[in-house]
Amino acid sequence: MSWLQALILGVVQGLTEFLPVSSSGHLEIGHVLLGTSGEENLTFAIIVHAATVLSTLVVLWREVAQLFRGTFTTLQWNAEKDYVAKILVSMIPVFIVGVFFKDTVESFFGDGLLLVGICLLITAVLLALSEWLQKKTRIESFRLNYCYGLALRSEERECSAVLFLDGAHPYPW
Repeated sequence: MSWLQALILGVVQGLTEFLPVSSSGHLEIGHVLLGTSGEENLTFAIIVHAATVLSTLVVLWREVAQLFRGTFTTLQWNAEKDYVAKILVSMIPVFIVGVFFKDTVESFFGDGLLLVGICLLITAVLLALSEWLQKKTRIESFRLNYCYGLALRSEERECSAVLFLDGAHPYPW
């Protein structure tokens, strides 16, 4: 992979990671369009996703620091511990899929762009539908009432995204 290809794919990752679309799906499309393939794709994907995590920590460092302080400096249950607990609960389904269905998930990754395209179209329909339903029902804020059941349902969508080549981003916000 040339530096120009890496730059283009890095820009694709950066632009799509924080949008309600699949950064991995768009990265896969970019790999096909640029003609990059092989083991270096996995290495590159790991590097750009690690860079995304680091950039998120830099941008949200105050919020992350507040979560750490609230979680580890007191023994009392508080809002920070509750939030961290919901994050941990939301990880359970994707952990189960990753541990018990690893081979099945990996077999989906060989299906090429058709599956990615279909999943991206499904995502577009679901996003449009959720936007329409939100306006229709006048939901003020999904996140304010985020409960443990919704945390699990969010991760069920994440598992669906993993199972379908991460072509469909699981979050409707």
